[in-house]
Amino acid sequence: MSITLPAGMQITGEIKPGFERVLTPEALALVAKLSREFEPRRQELLAKRVERAKRLDAGERPDFLAETAHIRNGDWKIAPIPKALECRRVEITGPVERKMVINALNSGADSYMTDFEDSNTPNWDNQISGQINMQDAVRKTISLEQNGKSYKLNEKTATLVVRPRGWHLDEKHVTVDGKRVSGGIFDFALFMVHNAKEQIARGAGPFFYLPKMESHLEARLWNDIFVMTQNELGLPQGTIKATVLIETILAAFEMDEILYELREHSSGLNAGRWDYIFSCIKKFKLDKDFCLADRAKVTMTAPFMRAYALLLLKTCHKRNAPAIGGMAALIPIKNDPEKNEIAMGGVRNDKARDATDGYDGGWVAHPGLVELAMGEFKKVLGDAPNQISKQRPDVEVTAAELLDFKPEAPITEAGLRYNINVGIHYLGSWLNGNGCVPIHNLMEDAATAEISRSQVWQWIRSAKGVLEDGRKVTADMVRAMIPEELPKVKAAAPDGSTPAYDRAAQIFEKMSTSDAFEEFLTLPLYEEI
Repeated sequence: MSITLPAGMQITGEIKPGFERVLTPEALALVAKLSREFEPRRQELLAKRVERAKRLDAGERPDFLAETAHIRNGDWKIAPIPKALECRRVEITGPVERKMVINALNSGADSYMTDFEDSNTPNWDNQISGQINMQDAVRKTISLEQNGKSYKLNEKTATLVVRPRGWHLDEKHVTVDGKRVSGGIFDFALFMVHNAKEQIARGAGPFFYLPKMESHLEARLWNDIFVMTQNELGLPQGTIKATVLIETILAAFEMDEILYELREHSSGLNAGRWDYIFSCIKKFKLDKDFCLADRAKVTMTAPFMRAYALLLLKTCHKRNAPAIGGMAALIPIKNDPEKNEIAMGGVRNDKARDATDGYDGGWVAHPGLVELAMGEFKKVLGDAPNQISKQRPDVEVTAAELLDFKPEAPITEAGLRYNINVGIHYLGSWLNGNGCVPIHNLMEDAATAEISRSQVWQWIRSAKGVLEDGRKVTADMVRAMIPEELPKVKAAAPDGSTPAYDRAAQIFEKMSTSDAFEEFLTLPLYEEI
């Protein structure tokens, strides 16, 4: 199968039958144009991340920016939200796998964030097949015959929102002028060329979620890409709408500024809680006094998480922007009614808190949770599509409150083993091509796996990384537990007999015990697939 490439572009991924639907001359030309225009800025911004990380490692603490105080204090609003994004009480998320796409669109949720990023292993097949699935989903022609079952779309479906990859991820199979292209630009450009005009004709789109940002300058880069793309495709400026995930501690100090940069294209902010916890661990990893308790103890009621959630809400509503709550990772437990009731109670409490605080919606990871979550938002919102009118002038959040990292205890052997077990299980599944995995009755993606491996690394180094029985967490302790947890992982994983899990254990050991901290676990993993 051959395709026509723009001058200076090379593709090393296999061009399977059907891939030519996606890898068209027009789509690849836009990838090349955006790459040439914006790749230098992406690299500059990634270099700024490294510089900032060094300063934080040396003891600097983040604060609200003095040079952008006029934006925080200014009286401005984002552009009006399109009707299709006014009601987002429940958003379901999941990878771009064909069956998932159909089930999520049919789930009864208001929106479906289809994911080319954290819940998806970004191998070549997944990325291109995902784009084919998007074309079919937008045109309502997507269907599937699998295991004697037929899957097709209902008459009424969720609003489609697409998450491309973050700035740190490349698309290694595509180069322009000898340099890898940005994974995010690649995902975005292909989707826009094939679907934007079709979505506009249907009255819903193109809409995006933007992940992993650390500054308003990174939001500005996306905004400039939107402007150029709309010009290239002949679309009115402001057609694209994007919700930014606030999932780094640094972005929490620049929420007003991020909304401002995207104000013509903004559809609000989302509290990306799991990546946010990971970001806090990563940014203060060398602080001997920093330490968080067992992962299960770090909930949305922890002081620093509560401050972040309320500040996000206040910031959004002040600017007429939707505020979307984060993921309840719990999933239905079919074979244990008692445990299931506890899990469902946890989801109910989480969504009730979000709705009562003033959030306009929240995320779920499983179709079985849509009705439950919807019920909690309807109790507060009634028939209203959102509660943007609920302003929170009572909320005043300081830098110190955003940095009030508690609870610090307990750290337990069970919690340590849990992190090791989840980390190996997720890494093995990811290497096998699945980035969204139910483990121990939670839906794990890259964000939750990042917490697991970064906590282990940080506990080893923190003066407070001590188990409740008095033992210091050490690299030798972790190395001894890994071969004890690996057989449990293999027994629990549906594909546990594959070599990926032995490799996952090696990677987890290196990532959690080596001196250097890997910025994202997906970076070395991506080079292996």
